[in-house]
Amino acid sequence: MANQTAVTEYILLGLHEHPNLEMVLFVLCLGIYSMNMLGNSLLIGLNMLDPHLHSPMYFFLSNLSLMDICGTSSFVPLMLTNFLGAQRTISFLGCALQMYLTLALGSTECLLLAVMAYDRYVAICQPLRYPEIMSRWTCLWMAVLSWGTGFAISLLQSLLTWSLPFCGHNIINHFFCEILAVLKLSCGDISLNALLLIMVTAVLTLAPLLFICLSYILILAAILRVPSAAGRCKAFSTCSAHLTVVVVFYGTISFMYFKPKAEDPNLDKIIALFYGVVTPSLNPIIYSLRNAEVKSAVLALLWGDLLSRKLSHLPCCSSTVSRKTARSVMVMTSNRSG
Repeated sequence: MANQTAVTEYILLGLHEHPNLEMVLFVLCLGIYSMNMLGNSLLIGLNMLDPHLHSPMYFFLSNLSLMDICGTSSFVPLMLTNFLGAQRTISFLGCALQMYLTLALGSTECLLLAVMAYDRYVAICQPLRYPEIMSRWTCLWMAVLSWGTGFAISLLQSLLTWSLPFCGHNIINHFFCEILAVLKLSCGDISLNALLLIMVTAVLTLAPLLFICLSYILILAAILRVPSAAGRCKAFSTCSAHLTVVVVFYGTISFMYFKPKAEDPNLDKIIALFYGVVTPSLNPIIYSLRNAEVKSAVLALLWGDLLSRKLSHLPCCSSTVSRKTARSVMVMTSNRSG
């Protein structure tokens, strides 16, 4: 009977023994989450409004921003509620959905970073064929394949995890329904789940990392062949933001999973928390600081020129804008002649 006990809700412990620390984390995470939502939403909006950002690189960047918004929103709001002590429970369906989304979006981000590295490789190493290779449909299919692969493999992981017996255990020693914390609740054999987790990690994390490293080796070789220093600097600046995002993303993963196990388990939970909350908020900052086109779009938005720039590129409005421009030129000419 104990083996067949159905679990309808889970208790997320978090840092229930340290309420003062939870209040500090509440303020920090609320500020970082707000910055994440604002920054990534701004990037998506700029990419939609500014015609100068209608390129494959910014199309993939919009996907990355959407991914970061969805990923943090899948667990941060409930976690903030738990910090206030209002509730520490989550339903079975809510826990299953939360675990699936965090797995799927994390896996998809690894694949999307590899796609973005390929985009930079084509742009620098084969610039003349760039419009042909990275066409609109090719970019769309790359994005769909990244999202579909990440979500499909994560669905398999989730189904195998929730098919395990849990014997009524429902206390998760974490801030959210993380897969390793959920597997620890099982009273059955998890060897198949552990094997699948290792295989998925190798395919969706290490393989994209190797592909990214290979792409940047070829990019670096192409940049070193550029004769002028200004040309080399300009070529490297086009991929420096993506390279910084890759280093931050994989650096935090490596630190979290390959560091020595902490004596205090709460430290591991805090590190995992900041990986899930802080890292997504850094992407818009990195791309804003290291990309001249994004800076220009932000300035155009502040000065109110972005909407007129968008309208001038629409077929229905371009003729109107050109007529207005011609009319203003004629008025200025007549005033000068007069």
